[in-house]
Amino acid sequence: MQTAWDPGNLPRPFDRDRVSLGYQRLHETLSSSETISPEDAETLTGLLDHDGMAAMLACLFGNSPYLTRTVLREPNVLLDAYLQGFDSCFEQIVAPLTAPPPEQASTAGTMALLRGVKRRAALLIAMADLARRWSMAEVVQAISWLADLSLDYALAQAMRDAARVRKFTLPCPDDPLRQSGVFVIGMGKLGAQELNYSSDVDVILLYDQEKIDYLSADQAQQVFVRLTRDWVKIMEQLTGDGYVFRMDLRLRPDPGSTPLAISARAAETYYETLGQNWERAAMIKARIVAGDPACGTAFLNRLIPFVWRKHLDFLALQDIHGIKRQINAQRGYHDMTLNGHNVKLGQGGIREIEFFAQTQQLIWGGRDAELRSPQTPQTLQDLAAKGHITFLAAADLQAAYSYLRIVEHRLQMIEDQQTQTLPEDSRGMAHIATFVGHGDEAEFRKTLLRHLSCVQNHYAELFEDHDDPPELEGNLVFTGAEDDPGTLQTLENLGFERPEQISAAVRAWHHGRYRATRSRRAREILTELIPSLLKALGGTANPDMAFRSFDAFLSHLPGGVQLFSLFKTVPQLLELLAGIVGSAPRLAEHLGRNASVLDFVLCPEFFDSDWPLNVLIHELNEKLIEGNDVQDWLDLTRRWANDHKFRLGVLSLRGDLTPHAAGRGLADVADTVIAGLFPRIEAEFQRKHGKVAGGGLVVLAMGKHGGQELSASSDLDLIFVYDVADGVQESDGAHPLTPGLYYTRLSQRLINALSAPTGEGILYKLDMRLRPSGADGPIACRLDTFEDYQNTHAWTWEHMALTRLRAIYGPDALRKKTTAIAQQVLMRQRDREKLRTDVKEMRERIGKTHPGKKSFDIKYRRGGLVDLEFIAQYLQLKYAHDHPEILSATTRYVFKSAGTLGLLNSGEAGKLADACSFWLAIQGVERLTLENASDPADQSPDLQRLMAKAGLCEDFDALVAKMTETAHFVTRCYEALIASPQRAPGSPYEQIG
Repeated sequence: MQTAWDPGNLPRPFDRDRVSLGYQRLHETLSSSETISPEDAETLTGLLDHDGMAAMLACLFGNSPYLTRTVLREPNVLLDAYLQGFDSCFEQIVAPLTAPPPEQASTAGTMALLRGVKRRAALLIAMADLARRWSMAEVVQAISWLADLSLDYALAQAMRDAARVRKFTLPCPDDPLRQSGVFVIGMGKLGAQELNYSSDVDVILLYDQEKIDYLSADQAQQVFVRLTRDWVKIMEQLTGDGYVFRMDLRLRPDPGSTPLAISARAAETYYETLGQNWERAAMIKARIVAGDPACGTAFLNRLIPFVWRKHLDFLALQDIHGIKRQINAQRGYHDMTLNGHNVKLGQGGIREIEFFAQTQQLIWGGRDAELRSPQTPQTLQDLAAKGHITFLAAADLQAAYSYLRIVEHRLQMIEDQQTQTLPEDSRGMAHIATFVGHGDEAEFRKTLLRHLSCVQNHYAELFEDHDDPPELEGNLVFTGAEDDPGTLQTLENLGFERPEQISAAVRAWHHGRYRATRSRRAREILTELIPSLLKALGGTANPDMAFRSFDAFLSHLPGGVQLFSLFKTVPQLLELLAGIVGSAPRLAEHLGRNASVLDFVLCPEFFDSDWPLNVLIHELNEKLIEGNDVQDWLDLTRRWANDHKFRLGVLSLRGDLTPHAAGRGLADVADTVIAGLFPRIEAEFQRKHGKVAGGGLVVLAMGKHGGQELSASSDLDLIFVYDVADGVQESDGAHPLTPGLYYTRLSQRLINALSAPTGEGILYKLDMRLRPSGADGPIACRLDTFEDYQNTHAWTWEHMALTRLRAIYGPDALRKKTTAIAQQVLMRQRDREKLRTDVKEMRERIGKTHPGKKSFDIKYRRGGLVDLEFIAQYLQLKYAHDHPEILSATTRYVFKSAGTLGLLNSGEAGKLADACSFWLAIQGVERLTLENASDPADQSPDLQRLMAKAGLCEDFDALVAKMTETAHFVTRCYEALIASPQRAPGSPYEQIG
């Protein structure tokens, strides 16, 4: 080994002023004798003018502030390396770490020792690299060996400390790691012995529970998590002596949900069941770097079938191609800007070379053990020798890899920073050009571009054997534990404001956190869908909110393969889903719990806005034929109803249905459910209790159901009325019941059929308080009792509710009788002043309970739906005696009739009908998209635009203004008609007689 350095091999100094300053400070250091003995200081001073030493110092001082500081702190390294050679000096530096810490060693002492060794070794390695006395392979191997020794030494100290504090016995007290069952897997460049100059170290710490029998099972994880934290602290805590290595433990199985240290058994189970192909690729470089080597090697041997498949795995190939299609592979220089370029992660960078090699290893390494080298240059050479790539490609990529690693090292040597990004400014680029060894910046740029372009050309060939082109401009890579910068930029370009959160969430999908992504096949299909999915979500007005909603949707899915395959086959479904999650989170949540409803979307008639009631009833009956018992009927009905509720919701969001058509459609679905379920429930009931002679039961819809104005979350207001033939005392079954008890129990069964939760959820929440005597009355009321109550006992508000009665199920004769009774009650001549007072008092009572102070409380706000309904009901009770044509269960029709009959000014009547349509439209979107407490003013622009569209407004501000104007108009009408009927000039009702 020569003891002098060739000045011609060393880079020139970039900043000569720093060289002069460095020499001045070095002389001061040597004269002070604080960091070097007087004898060594004298020897080194005598060598400073030697050509090799002078060139080395000029290179260090003129290019790297970090190395300058290190030389001033460790001048002995400079001297020893010059006199003894790099190899011998390196061995002396790391020698203290080749044996375990002595038993009396303290954590503080170990930390100081490790940092001193790292500092001296870093200086020596840099000099050997800059002097070109070590090849790039030798440089990275030396850094990796230093990391191995440091990790092992620090772990031994942490084990010994843990044994003292937690009072467990080490198997070998003189060597804490021997037979300990604790081992560290080096990943990435550490595992491949290719660490860069300022590299983090990727590690996984595992422990073998079967070997650690001196700890109780319930203590093991807690103890080893604490031990891992102590170990990390020893390695990376920044002290006055610096740090040893920064550590990254994110390559362990599912790092987002697992502790820092896990058992080997748990890790093995993860890889066998949830391991992904990118993790297989990562495991190619896995190596035991610290701890119990025998235990660790046995673990890696058990993973061989996971990493290396014996046969060519076509599912894995599809996954690899799916990952490749997410990468924007390009050929040639294009418009690549070198300033600010990342030589590791950017186009044509180190990562592309590694990916090129590892994908080929995954494909062919299972059958050929000679293709399993963890080192990238060696892998490229082996692939060429086996004929899988050309020798030209191997040589080009090896040369580029070596050159890019040199650039990477020079970037990091300047200030010991973990960076691979070139400077943004010209001076910085000129500095790197000099430090790499180029004559000028132009030569550096030309050489670097040539290598980057060469890598791009070979890398792009990986994509040319597959038919599917990338769908997006830019990368979409979600493998590994760190974010890909190109991917973050692509996500930003798509419109996502928090790309890091999106990237982390997609990685969690790939880790199988959700049931829908636990199977390998589901994750493979999802990988291929990612570009289309993110493009669709990015096209919504609030991509981040849409993504969160989709993530919630995904978390609720029971499985993924079938649905993801459906998306792959029918891409339009992805766009539909993106629209739903982007504007209707509530509908998206329902969809997540009932994903099978998407199959219904494929039916040609799904987007038909007109489904007649008789068609719905026929379709449901066809479904119910498949059921064998009550439970089957309940589940089948719920699935059918969910399908149609979803259909109506989608059509409403698309603007294909008017608010009234949507309300009528939802009411038709409820009517159909009752018409389909009740005969079957009744038949089951009759098997035990028989029939009641001349009897029958009618179901009366009230409220919004009766008025066919249902929204997505409306309850059903129902009343049950029955009748029997005179003289009938009981039913004729094996277990007879009196008529009252018979129909009460039958009604209760019908109620349960609608509201009881099953595996498919519930159909509807029911409100029975509108029956005679309210909550205190019987569930089922006899017809004559119903008539008597309405004629003699009912309050005015109950007659108001009666205006919305609609008989929806039961014998025709009984339905007609019940409807006739209601109409006779409504057509009664009334004391108009008492009526007005009763209506006013009822509204005031409701106002105290539900003040409706929020502008989007459409129902209760002043001038909202309740005021409109009270006006309509008041008009019907006031005028039905003389004008029965005014009677209607639908509020809007009441106003239209009042205008036609001359009971209201026709213009004002039309405006009231329009107000009803307007409020129902806004409420319909609210109920479809938001939870009750949500304020649309705080929601996404997409949802606000949807609401504005529903209200026939240009934008959300115009909608708010229209709401205010409408509320004021309705309130004036209510005041003029009910609250303060004195018709002052200008009243909209001054013409009403």
